[in-house]
Amino acid sequence: MNGVIDVHQHLWPAEFADRLRARTEPPYLDGWTLHTTGEAPYEVDPAAHAVDKRLAQELGDGVALVGLSLSSPLGIEHLGDQALLDAWHSGAAALPEPFKPWAAVNLLEPDLTGLESVLDKGFLGVQLPAEVVGIPAGWAQLSDLLALAERVNKPILVHPGTPAPPTEDLPGWWCPVVDYSLQLQAAWWAWHAFGGRTAFPRLRLCFVAAAGLAPVHHERLTARGGRLGTIDPNLYVDTSSYGPQGIDAVARVLGIDQVVHGTDRPYAGTVDLRQGDAATAVIRHDNPHRLLFGAADLSPRPRRDKPSPRLR
Repeated sequence: MNGVIDVHQHLWPAEFADRLRARTEPPYLDGWTLHTTGEAPYEVDPAAHAVDKRLAQELGDGVALVGLSLSSPLGIEHLGDQALLDAWHSGAAALPEPFKPWAAVNLLEPDLTGLESVLDKGFLGVQLPAEVVGIPAGWAQLSDLLALAERVNKPILVHPGTPAPPTEDLPGWWCPVVDYSLQLQAAWWAWHAFGGRTAFPRLRLCFVAAAGLAPVHHERLTARGGRLGTIDPNLYVDTSSYGPQGIDAVARVLGIDQVVHGTDRPYAGTVDLRQGDAATAVIRHDNPHRLLFGAADLSPRPRRDKPSPRLR
């Protein structure tokens, strides 16, 4: 296998953490205690954001490229705090190989000229919070941003965003399991209802956490008069937080070529998907490479009605 490509991790540069500590309203850091509007205070492990420790871990695992994602559940894209976004971009860009960041954007007043400048500096693509594209109109409102990403040949990463404020005491796993999954499912269906592939035929997208397992519900789509159609070679899901059962189910709908390796480290880690050596190589290198950098042949492929032998 060539070097592993992990499209989805989190690592806060020192500049970014310092800017969070300078804030007095959520989201902010008090020491290493994170305060947000949608979740209980969270004790951040400093070692999880120690660059030397994370670098040694990735190199030890043979990882050739790590896509670093801004923590969209903090709601940073909606704050209008340009200094905080600038701290993310400057700090993440200065991290050593194999770390490469995803760009973020102020969604209150998107600066597309500034975003293009950031992308030109080696950022992998643009991350969008799932809750802003949870209805078709959300995708439509970002058409100019999507057109920019398509024009400069950069992918979009759809990541869970700000959870709804809790109305009662809920267990700590509630937001990651319920809110985040629902956001991703809504964004997945909204992309299809919007007609995203017709509007942006060359735009590559990846939904983290297997799009909240939305693809598994395509049988229900068919039962209600919808249609999956052909495999979309520009539409991907990552494996973060799921194991063999979830990823196998998704791959049987989308095809193994649309599944990419993403761990969500430090909140989760690499899971043995039990797909065999050939499929594992495809998921951990070939597919993420196509997502990030494109491929020569992206013509639609017929849908596989039966699982590939690699899925058995």
